[in-house]
Amino acid sequence: MRKLVIILSLIGFPLGAQTALPALQETSFWTQEVKSGDLPPIELRLPSDPIIVDMHAKGRSFGEQGGTLRTLVSRSKDVRQMVVYGYARLVGYQPDYSLAPDILKSVDVVDNRKYTLHLRPGHRWSDGTPFTSEDFRYWWESVVNNEEITPSGPPDFMFVEDKLGSVTFPDLETVVFEWEGPNPSFLPLLAQASPPFIYRPAHYLKKFHVDFADPETLAKEVDAARVNSWAALHNRLDNMYKFDNPFEPTLQPWINTSKDESSRKLFVRNPYYHRIDSRGLQLPYIDVVEMTVVGGGLIAAKSNAGEVDLQARGLDFPDISILKKGEIDGDKYRTFLWANGAASQVAIYPNLNFADPVWREVMRDVRFRRALSLGIDRHMINRALYFGLANEGGMTVLPQSPMYEEANLNAWSDFDLDRANALLDDMGLTERMPSGLRKLPDGRPMEFVVETAGERSEEGNALAIITDTWRDLGIRLIMRPLDRDILRNRIYAGRTMAAVWFGWDNGIPGPDTSPSYLAPTNQEFFSWPKWGQYYQTMGGSGEPPDMQPAQKLMRLADDWDHTNVTAERIAIWKEMLAIHADQQFGIGILAKAPQPIVVSNQLMNVPEQGVWAYDPGAHFGIHRIDEFYFRDPLVQVSQ
Repeated sequence: MRKLVIILSLIGFPLGAQTALPALQETSFWTQEVKSGDLPPIELRLPSDPIIVDMHAKGRSFGEQGGTLRTLVSRSKDVRQMVVYGYARLVGYQPDYSLAPDILKSVDVVDNRKYTLHLRPGHRWSDGTPFTSEDFRYWWESVVNNEEITPSGPPDFMFVEDKLGSVTFPDLETVVFEWEGPNPSFLPLLAQASPPFIYRPAHYLKKFHVDFADPETLAKEVDAARVNSWAALHNRLDNMYKFDNPFEPTLQPWINTSKDESSRKLFVRNPYYHRIDSRGLQLPYIDVVEMTVVGGGLIAAKSNAGEVDLQARGLDFPDISILKKGEIDGDKYRTFLWANGAASQVAIYPNLNFADPVWREVMRDVRFRRALSLGIDRHMINRALYFGLANEGGMTVLPQSPMYEEANLNAWSDFDLDRANALLDDMGLTERMPSGLRKLPDGRPMEFVVETAGERSEEGNALAIITDTWRDLGIRLIMRPLDRDILRNRIYAGRTMAAVWFGWDNGIPGPDTSPSYLAPTNQEFFSWPKWGQYYQTMGGSGEPPDMQPAQKLMRLADDWDHTNVTAERIAIWKEMLAIHADQQFGIGILAKAPQPIVVSNQLMNVPEQGVWAYDPGAHFGIHRIDEFYFRDPLVQVSQ
């Protein structure tokens, strides 16, 4: 049996040591509620064995409680960033990207197929209700195995080789997930920025479930919500990741207190949060987070004016110059430059599942994708967009990863129009329009439409430069900006010819990181959405992969699942990365462009150097935003 690193390693105490609770200090924000009897004292709000964080052992300073942290988002639905940044997970990544229990007390692992989750005795939801194995039971029995709530059935991670795993509940503080074969991706999945929440606040959601609620009362709730069924109501209110239901209890460090229609979202500290510092102060240090919805074009200007305390979302490399100027002129904030953790800052995804059969066959020819890559002047784009500071090359893992190989970065990424034209001629695409555009096999002009969410100026600027060089290949690039959600839905439906986006979220994987995202296992990889759907729904929708390289990626991902030998896992990773470099499924352009992070001069414990990555790390989450604090909370609030 192998036991996952227990929480003591996370907080800097010797492994296996029994840490006594420090003298607890009441949280100043909740003092009045405690005095009035509306809230129990701190001793009764914490688990019996909370996580105890020694700031000095982590190289940080102890903070004061208080203050309101201001940050901006461009859409109301981005309140979900509070779940990302807050990063309370059953298990989570530490700064060195190792995993350790967080919400859980510990995990026992047997052969990567049996996981025994041990809960913290006395842990409570944000409304004070005990958090127990019954919340996992509710998820398993009443949510994912209820056909009306989840018509597709249990999620794909519950299946190993098409066999459904089991979930059992030996007692109120123990949950056991078990499969016949190994499922090594299970714990990393729980640590994601958007994890599968395998538990639910059962006491709250049962009020909207037909198996538990009073039928007459439930019918009234359905009518009042103007939905078609109790299941639709349940799903609307059950938003653990979206975080847009202020009435749903949470385990995150802050609680949403705002309704949908407000552009100013307020999140207050969770009185039952399970982490304290070694002086006995409950985390988070910051009392309130104020998240304001503004136009995306205003985020840099407002950051420059000192109207935020912590900001990265909505800021891009081109904003650095104005931010640095505001930093000097206003003396209110600092601008840190973190490394971007995505595999590529800008990447183009030809949709191999595109509905147009003629274009689909053209894009499935690897010579076409290689020609597109050879027709990109990455050096010019780097100079124009990033002053030459980004890494030029195709999409692959970053140099910090042990699987990095320079050959993959350089494959088909030189700017070579002669070679690119030769590849297209070799495909038989030699006929041209009077304008010089090549013709498709059916005689249409070769107009390559790349759709974008239009949220980042870098994408548009890069595509503008590529338009000129692809014109020399006889290809007209047409850029089409769309709303992000519309773009995604078009891709998933096969109506998008190509899209531009970031590269893989995880650009710094280790040998024990599942390479499944390199295989067609998910519709989120925009080059094969329907293949990903087929895998995710176990054949219920989408299409099976019908290209040999994609099929080989699936076999290699399965091989990785069936070995615990590090050398073998590294070899599998490298082979999969070599396939991507050769096939150019996603055409990377640049990587590692610095990400500006605006930090108030009053805000402490924010690392000056870090990696801005959604997965792994959840942006600020891996750096534990609940440990950030204001140097003078009272002054900060008055401002």
